[in-house]
Amino acid sequence: MTEKLDMLNWVVFFDPDKKQCDKEEAGKWILQFYNSEFGDKICQKAVDEGIVAQAKHSNAESGVCCFYVECDDTAAHKRCIQFFLDNDLIRKTKTGRLYNISYKLDEQTRNNEYGADFKAEIKLADFIDLETREWKI
Repeated sequence: MTEKLDMLNWVVFFDPDKKQCDKEEAGKWILQFYNSEFGDKICQKAVDEGIVAQAKHSNAESGVCCFYVECDDTAAHKRCIQFFLDNDLIRKTKTGRLYNISYKLDEQTRNNEYGADFKAEIKLADFIDLETREWKI
């Protein structure tokens, strides 16, 4: 059963019966949203469906959704990416190519790696072809 916590800056959804990400291996796929109701719906859906054990979104009308998986768990990455594809969550270019979204380690967040200082170690293109959407792994 999914639980919801309304915090100052975040709205967090988690399954208390599932193992949460290991602190050293934790990271998140980040997507933008422009409607807090949508952020609530998609984060809760990801946890309800067992895609991730934890998801959160900015406690604002627009912001980011974060979907947590351990960096070395390929099956979890694939499950999360497939969820994004199934729910049309990844932005596309004018030609229909998927944007090469990034996965961010929590350690990078703790080290204040943002903007030009942020270098993603894992990106969507590591898993799928951005044009054809065929899996590489």
